[in-house]
Amino acid sequence: MSLEPQLIERSNNTCELCHRSSGLSIYTVPPSDQQTADNVIYLCNTCLDQIEKREQLDAEHWKVLSETMWSEYPAVQVVAWRMLSRMRHEGWASDNLDILYLDDDNLEWAKKTGDHEQEGTVQFHIDSNGTRLYEGDTVVLVKTLDVKGSSLSAKLGTVVKNIRLVPDNPEQIEGKIEGQTIVILTKYLRKG
Repeated sequence: MSLEPQLIERSNNTCELCHRSSGLSIYTVPPSDQQTADNVIYLCNTCLDQIEKREQLDAEHWKVLSETMWSEYPAVQVVAWRMLSRMRHEGWASDNLDILYLDDDNLEWAKKTGDHEQEGTVQFHIDSNGTRLYEGDTVVLVKTLDVKGSSLSAKLGTVVKNIRLVPDNPEQIEGKIEGQTIVILTKYLRKG
């Protein structure tokens, strides 16, 4: 039997973390890279986006972990532990974390990504108007900027196409102006 039918059967065709029944896909629990029934879970898009930090954590969505953390499948337990750890500032999550028991091997697996040490909030690249920016967006400068180390002056209203988000710094993007790649602070641009 292939993997997806096994997961559909074991999960009753619902997300193994929140019980939603739409937008389901197989998620390989890191740091594993090969899919086996032991290291994958069946997830909805909402859970996946928050686990992968593409969307902010919605604590209300995760309250169902108080039920699903008791799954018999170690991969589900590991992800539940990681998500509870990211929300440990919430009283209910901290309480559930205190009572969730993982054997030594599964606890080691859960800690391997370091996710439990990170805060639950995710910072996104936001323009001067508070609009979220994405890789490849087009932006417009809202201020004339002198480019350090260059005679280039990027004028107010300059359009910068196909931006690249600077990883680990939500206040910066990279873009080309007059053929030169420069770093621009997000507070000086708006989505175009």
